[in-house]
Amino acid sequence: MKTFLAKKETTKRDWVIVDAKDQVLGRLAVKVANLLRGRDKPTYTPHVDTGNFVVVINADKIVLTGKKNEQKKYMFYSGYVGGEKYLSVSQMQERRPDFVVKHAVKGMLPKNRLASKMLTKLRVFAGDEHPHEAQQPKAVSV
Repeated sequence: MKTFLAKKETTKRDWVIVDAKDQVLGRLAVKVANLLRGRDKPTYTPHVDTGNFVVVINADKIVLTGKKNEQKKYMFYSGYVGGEKYLSVSQMQERRPDFVVKHAVKGMLPKNRLASKMLTKLRVFAGDEHPHEAQQPKAVSV
């Protein structure tokens, strides 16, 4: 029996919608990363992008356990001396709730060029509305 290896041209990509309301951030990020990589498909091949397009809604309603809302910090650096800026998760959720989910999912993907292409298939929205109704995404529970 020969080993099956998926090809980029023959992979079928579906659109999937994930509701992040009252979901723990890390657990949600693992499920979304697996959907982006195609780990849920029987045709999964590590060196080929076999994943789905993923739409995450209600990113502003995610939950973190413990005291991570105040203790976890995101660091931004301008490139100048003393140009470091730290923002907590609660501050980032007020400013850019999509960044928190994208950053967590990016950390769960492999560190290579394929992961950056997978990340382009992720769409994160703060509310319930999204512009991808025409793609008819299927709802997935996480």
